[in-house]
Amino acid sequence: MNSKLSDARAEGKELPAVSWNLLPAVLVSGSAVLLFAFENSWGYAPLLTGLAASWLFDRAFARDLSLIAIGIAIVSSHSMRADLSWGNMLVMGTVLVAAVIVPYALSRWALRDHAVRFPSRHGQRWSTLEWCWLGAVLVLGWLLLPRYFITSGTYQNWPPVTEWHEIGRLFIGVNTVGIWDELFFMCVVFTLFRRHFSFWTANILQAIVFVSFLWELGYRSWGPALTIPFALVQAWIFSKTKSLAYVITVHLLFDLVVFLTIVHAHHRDWIPIFWY
Repeated sequence: MNSKLSDARAEGKELPAVSWNLLPAVLVSGSAVLLFAFENSWGYAPLLTGLAASWLFDRAFARDLSLIAIGIAIVSSHSMRADLSWGNMLVMGTVLVAAVIVPYALSRWALRDHAVRFPSRHGQRWSTLEWCWLGAVLVLGWLLLPRYFITSGTYQNWPPVTEWHEIGRLFIGVNTVGIWDELFFMCVVFTLFRRHFSFWTANILQAIVFVSFLWELGYRSWGPALTIPFALVQAWIFSKTKSLAYVITVHLLFDLVVFLTIVHAHHRDWIPIFWY
């Protein structure tokens, strides 16, 4: 391990925003733009190049970067475009679970450092400010999401749902992916980058991967104007609260509005509660 980084961790000092490790980190995070946003297999070139370069600078960093790269590669093995067929949901769910479980298992049992964790505050109550933010999330979602989905036409990236079982699958899909987002992007990608970089460097690196995934999922057009701040704020909240349950709750409230908006957008006489 780089001795300076080791000393900084031991003394509780802030990690660097920029170091030689940043080059391979950018390559691996940037590979998600090609693999997810553009669905182009050329993304494996920067992914593998970044991994190879990381071993030249810091072996401890290379091990952590390998876990991130493995997760990205697993996710890239199957299209993440919205498809509510039972078969696709089963395959997609299996891939997403593997993208979290494999890095976790390797970290805990192969590398034996247990870096990938799912933090909880063990019964500590949420503060008044945290409860207020949950309410603000609903209000912001109600104000922003219908305008985004409907005026941009992005809702058409999700299939129209009419039957109750289709609506049910949409609800399950939206919320399941929302939970997975926090498990992977916060507990794996952000957490591993944060071991080697300052908060904002680690945050930007995870946001590149997060937003690229959301683009493939269907948040296109001017969606990044919403998803970039969302990814950055979620990591900030995760860092401050040390609570996976809280960031998942924030995400699920936002996704509740996403679900209602998509249903309304396809059937304008249904759920007429939005302003846009």
